[in-house]
Amino acid sequence: MPVLGMGGLFFRARDPDALNNWYRQHLGVGAGCVSDPAVTPDEWSWATQGGPMVFAPFKAETDYFATDKAFMINFRVSGLDALLDGLRAADIAIITKAEWDDPDVGRFARIHDPEGNAIELWEPPAPKTL
Repeated sequence: MPVLGMGGLFFRARDPDALNNWYRQHLGVGAGCVSDPAVTPDEWSWATQGGPMVFAPFKAETDYFATDKAFMINFRVSGLDALLDGLRAADIAIITKAEWDDPDVGRFARIHDPEGNAIELWEPPAPKTL
């Protein structure tokens, strides 16, 4: 297959600069950010770590995220509890539901950016050892 992975996510925003700053400040996401400290950041991209990514169109009627939004971002994270503590300290509302969590799939939380876009935070389960 010629496709190697996601190369970017582009979406409209009322205030792109403010939204870029919010993502960098609260989630470490965006141009110039790195997930691996061994990687040198550049001004154009966010250097992520490899791993699973779900690509799944949803039915137009889904209630999994707001009907007036065309997408929901899902970020794969580590240390979900610490991340949520930092978001709470920044007065960012967090939604968790026990039914979202599954030991075989991982743990989930949901926040929204300042423009109302849903962001799902997913901490996959630890790899099983033999």
